[in-house]
Amino acid sequence: MKAIIADDEPLLAASLQAALREAWPQLEVAATAANGLEAVRLTEESKPDVVFLDIQMPGLTGLEAAAEIADRMGEAAPAIVFVTAYDEYATKAFELAAVDYVLKPVAQERLAATVARLKAKQRAFEELARQLRALGTLQPKAETMRQVRAGAGNAVKLIPIEEVCYFQAADKYTTVV
Repeated sequence: MKAIIADDEPLLAASLQAALREAWPQLEVAATAANGLEAVRLTEESKPDVVFLDIQMPGLTGLEAAAEIADRMGEAAPAIVFVTAYDEYATKAFELAAVDYVLKPVAQERLAATVARLKAKQRAFEELARQLRALGTLQPKAETMRQVRAGAGNAVKLIPIEEVCYFQAADKYTTVV
């Protein structure tokens, strides 16, 4: 997975990056943004899986940046984790569909819980994608259909596709002509 860290305090951004390296060695931190506008731009460019946003930043606040990212990227928007010293914005953060809200200074145990939550979300997404792919392979393909099963009175007939002129749908029935 790939991440972006957005914090206007370079030392705090570096500290979070070091803590993430310890808690989640496989996570690639693609970039660090110094303000909300840069966070939005870098998110659009690098398409990370998760963005760690500070709340109080110049340009756009973390809340504004999260809303902008969601507006611009829609369903492709990454998971958002707020990392901030301000606890009063938590409700608004979760209204913006934040995955987590971590208070500074970041405790390693708390960050480990956030990482576990992000990994669980990723596993759920991967499982859903696997199920959707499996469903796609089960769908009949028109070019492979050779016959249609159709009821005729009390019997069921197999009608070769090349003998079908057209299908006519009416109410809850489809007629094979």
